[in-house]
Amino acid sequence: MRQVWLKNGWILTMDGERRVFQNGDVLIENDRIKAIGAVDPSEVRADAEVVELNGKTVMPGLINTHVHTMQQLGRGIADDVDLLTWLYKRVFPYESCMTEEEAYLSALACSLELIRSGVTTFAEAGGKEVNGIARAVQEAGIRAVLCRATMDMPEGLPEPWRESTEHSLAVQEELFERWHGQADGRLRVWFGLRTIFNCSDELIVRTKELADRHGVGIHMHVAEIPEEIRFVEEQRGRTTVEHLAHLGVLGPNMLAVHTVWMTDREIDLFRLHDVKVSHNPAAAMRVLGFARIPEMLERGITVSIATDGAPCNNRMDMIDEMLLTALIHKGRTLTPTKLPAVQVLEMATVNGAHCLGWADEIGSLEVGKKADLIIINPRSAGVLPVHDPVSTLVYAMHSSNVESSMCNGQWIMKDCRIVTLDEDAILDRVQDTARAIVQRAGIELPHPYPVTKVR
Repeated sequence: MRQVWLKNGWILTMDGERRVFQNGDVLIENDRIKAIGAVDPSEVRADAEVVELNGKTVMPGLINTHVHTMQQLGRGIADDVDLLTWLYKRVFPYESCMTEEEAYLSALACSLELIRSGVTTFAEAGGKEVNGIARAVQEAGIRAVLCRATMDMPEGLPEPWRESTEHSLAVQEELFERWHGQADGRLRVWFGLRTIFNCSDELIVRTKELADRHGVGIHMHVAEIPEEIRFVEEQRGRTTVEHLAHLGVLGPNMLAVHTVWMTDREIDLFRLHDVKVSHNPAAAMRVLGFARIPEMLERGITVSIATDGAPCNNRMDMIDEMLLTALIHKGRTLTPTKLPAVQVLEMATVNGAHCLGWADEIGSLEVGKKADLIIINPRSAGVLPVHDPVSTLVYAMHSSNVESSMCNGQWIMKDCRIVTLDEDAILDRVQDTARAIVQRAGIELPHPYPVTKVR
């Protein structure tokens, strides 16, 4: 039996009452929380690891509900372009020529950034090389919901991605059998639909059937851009969301990502069917628009926060995303009371857990739940003083303030050092590997300024 006693800090539980303990404790036993608030020293073993918090903040690990780990090495290859150029001329060619080993390295590099920004759980948006991604997650020690980018309509897709409906479904079932429940339960596998541009109705309906049969979810980009809505209306006679409703695939196990171009009726359809939403504010502002997140929350829709992938955001930093979420919707609605700090923190923790169907074990600090948590050290010029710990986390904290991180009761970062991975060894390989992939994909990046090679 292993115990860790976190003593004398701000404890932000994010439980049903949103309790906060000042000068509180957390007692962890093996992979779960045994006590919280005031810990009875008699329950603590003599060989327990004791961590003196000295006023630092303990909170649930952040949950990033939409990450393209295979795109981590593509950071910067698709800046300042529209979405269709981004997809079909930059990112799709890039991803489609990656090997499993390159996907593994990319996911390791992404894991480093996620851990350093306080993430203990993420949802993979659908890389093709899931086996490489899963290996990386195992080693990093974090928690993940994986899925494969699935498309069966080949128009505009690179040759390696052209596959039949049957193959798309069969490969996903194989991945489910291999990885679901692995890594001491830290890995789960969902079924993925990349985008309705390249997914047939048959694939969409049969994906829903498979997800329901296996008791897992569906991860899909939905209503991203006006061109998508026009395309679906022309090809299938309805908008994206109304067409998905017509097919009968909307439900509580669907995670709809972006959801920028939504009508009131479509938002009501989401509420009716308890569809979950992943809000990616930085990516949305960059190429998509402003999602109507306050309206969704006011209707009772569960909305979480995510970063998206490195080529469209450049920062896999959930702390940045919390700040953006709080600010952009105040500005869009001209209402400074919209999305207060505690609601944003809910979106990044307990709402994320609900979106991933994992709220029974993660998303809040409660007795019996998994010990997925982070320790924040506010002692820095950009954070102090702290008058309200919740407000400070959303409006002032930086990823550099994340000092330690624990997942499944195991340290994955301690005192700002990642303990599960060799960070320097991974970073040593990133630049050359990324450059090789760009060259192999035939991507030429125009520079709006003269570059002179000196050596």
